[in-house]
Parts: sequence; C-alpha cells; structure tokens
Amino acid sequence: MWAAKRLGFELVVASPASCQPPAEFLAELDAPNVTLTENPVVATTGAHVINTDVWLSMGQEGQQEKELEFAGFQVEAGLLAHAALGHIVLHCLPAYRGKEISEEVLELHAGTIFQQAENRLHAQKAVLVSLAR
Repeated sequence: MWAAKRLGFELVVASPASCQPPAEFLAELDAPNVTLTENPVVATTGAHVINTDVWLSMGQEGQQEKELEFAGFQVEAGLLAHAALGHIVLHCLPAYRGKEISEEVLELHAGTIFQQAENRLHAQKAVLVSLAR
C-alpha cells in the first residue's frame, strides 16, 4: 500500500473485512489510489495484474473458520474474466491448488508465477549481501 502511494499506481485489495488494515493505518496512509473491498470482482475488474497469496500463513493451517472467510476469493477463470486483456497472475508461492488459486489458473500462469519466485530469490540474496557488510 505504501508503494502504491509513493509510486502512484492504482491498488485494489480484496479481502474479508476481518483481514483488512485498521482504520488508523488507512488514515495515516492517506492514499486515494488505494482501495479496499470485500468483493473480488470489484478488485479484478480491469486489472492488469492479479496477485494472490495463501489464505493462511505457515502455522495457521487447520483454522477452518478463518479459511471459510475466504470462500469466494479464489483466483479462478470466472474471476479473471473481469480482468484486462493480457493480464498476468502472480502468486508468491507456495500455492494451495483449489484454495486461493485454481489449478487451471496456476498452470496457465506458471511461467509468470515462477519468474516472480526467482526474482524474489535474487532480491533476498541482495538483502543478505547488504546485511553482511
């Protein structure tokens, strides 16, 4: 969200209300180009880049009630029908096929998703090099 504010790109984040940032953070952010919604179709409509992540982070697995909050947020072909032509799909991996992303979409966009993972590797190596100095 801070990057969107500073770089000026439009960012629309779709998530359950319980996972959205607190009002105090949003007030401090003060970025009219950042939108929060509970509707994934709103977030995807006209989007050039769709980025998803696991619903539950490592150590949170097995929280069925939390996972149920994300029902309807899966990145799948029907949702992507609202995106801009030529859109790309990103996922920071690991992916849980059939949860946050359908197997079909993951396979269709695997080239971009795995390129993203490789790029993160190089960025993380650069951080380690700078910290070792």
